[in-house]
Amino acid sequence: MSGAGKSTVLDELRRRGLPAVDTDYDGWELPDGTWDEPRMDGLLASHDVLVVSGTVENQGRFYDRFHHVVLLSAPVEVLLERVADRANPYGRTPEQRAAIVEYTRTVEPLLRRGATVELDGRRAVSDLADAVQRLAGPTP
Repeated sequence: MSGAGKSTVLDELRRRGLPAVDTDYDGWELPDGTWDEPRMDGLLASHDVLVVSGTVENQGRFYDRFHHVVLLSAPVEVLLERVADRANPYGRTPEQRAAIVEYTRTVEPLLRRGATVELDGRRAVSDLADAVQRLAGPTP
């Protein structure tokens, strides 16, 4: 969910030298809001250890190639507070804030069902990065 801390955790993992891709950026999503499947296939084939972040309709097609599917969650009040204060402008309009509330109610339960691990996004960034790094295993 927006504001859960995904980008912040990815930044910390990259700082530690772990390869990490945030599919919200750099053209990973097609205009229909799904991942570019051939491009994602190539990305996954080219890495033994990789952290991928994103929430798209076709992400489940890749689950069999992920060792773990992590849901980073936080209460909706925390999400709304965070999106109000971050550099990314998404979440500032009343419509976007309403969408975050609705997605937390409708989409997050679906993500939870597909997840192998759920982490509380209120934890310290270093703790979250430690947890994901342990899941990722040793880097080559």
